[in-house]
Amino acid sequence: MLLRKTALVLALATAALLASTATATAAPADPAPAPVAANPFAAAAANPVIVVGGLSGVAVAYEPIAARLRADGYRTFIYQLPGLGLGDIPTSARAFATYVNQVRASTGAATVDLVAHSEGGLVSRYYLKRLGGTGAVGRYVSLGTPQYGTYVANIVAFLGLGNCAGVVACQQMTIGSAFLADLNAGDDTPGAVRYTTIRTLQDELVRPTGNAAVNDGATNVLIQAYCPLRVVGHLGLVLDGTAYTIVRGALVDGPVRPNCLAL
Repeated sequence: MLLRKTALVLALATAALLASTATATAAPADPAPAPVAANPFAAAAANPVIVVGGLSGVAVAYEPIAARLRADGYRTFIYQLPGLGLGDIPTSARAFATYVNQVRASTGAATVDLVAHSEGGLVSRYYLKRLGGTGAVGRYVSLGTPQYGTYVANIVAFLGLGNCAGVVACQQMTIGSAFLADLNAGDDTPGAVRYTTIRTLQDELVRPTGNAAVNDGATNVLIQAYCPLRVVGHLGLVLDGTAYTIVRGALVDGPVRPNCLAL
């Protein structure tokens, strides 16, 4: 009995880690104008950026990457998945579609850019591929998203807790799930959106780490292919300076040139 309770705690902790943050689903307030940044990236601030969190995340966890974006001149919003992302991913994507429209209305922008962590990348891709979101998005950047599933989700069943302990989003992130089969059928990169995925060899929650990449013309960046000594975990992808230099480059359609020494 004690072993079973311990397994349950471990499983729930795993689900909590498969997260990233977000923001409230209420109509967003336009953030305070960012200072004009004296760097070549400031000109890209025309598109607002929505940082999309993941499973069981809270918005404050994404403030570090949001602060970097604001310092580079971006109007930045953080989106918290409804129900902390524990429920059905397509349902979360429909709520996200409403939020994107709210950001566009409040800023007057025709398109937004998305920087999505973990499950947030799946919510965003479903919005683009199945809900007609490609016309409202210029760039999609994912950080450690299990695009083709993760064995970490599958292992919950191995622990004897059934199908992901009843967490629907976890079930949908298992390798071979019906959700992923539908999402990955056909073109991985629909529309004129520029797709970039960022992954790390030390990602403890997306296994195999190659499942964080997508096909069909996306720019798939493995941090250690450029910076072999850089150690970045799953949650670290939203904190790490090198990862941010890749995000920043993607948002200006620049070449992949990570700064391996960035703080």
